[in-house]
Amino acid sequence: MLEQYISVFATVAVIFSILLLAYFAWKTLITANYFQKGINFYQQRDYQSAEAAFRQVIALNSTNDVVHLLLGDTLMQQGKFEEAISEFQEMIRRAPKKVDAYLQLAQALMQQQKLEEAIAILRQARDLFHKQRQSEKAEQIQRLLQQISS
Repeated sequence: MLEQYISVFATVAVIFSILLLAYFAWKTLITANYFQKGINFYQQRDYQSAEAAFRQVIALNSTNDVVHLLLGDTLMQQGKFEEAISEFQEMIRRAPKKVDAYLQLAQALMQQQKLEEAIAILRQARDLFHKQRQSEKAEQIQRLLQQISS
């Protein structure tokens, strides 16, 4: 009797595992499809469609930092700077070591003529590059900061 319960339990566990794997495979395929569509639309400069595709990817997988960067850039291309700024700020909050988000945020702030805020963000990016031992990139940011200040 006990062996029958164990056998039924093992069968259910295997079936559940297979269904779970199938679900994640399907979700990955759908996410990759939306991502590729977003990239294609972006390359064609169809930023509105790219935005919709990137938002679909984020709805399926909100932890993909590349998609957040692409969405922010897509928003900037459409002149939606406040939304782009929010996207980059959220990414920095979630992944504070991702320097690209700081650089994109600084660019969006400069587009909005928020120079002091952009300078502060660029300084943070420079400091992060130093911490990550990317001194050449830190020096590039420093030169940019000097150009902006003069």
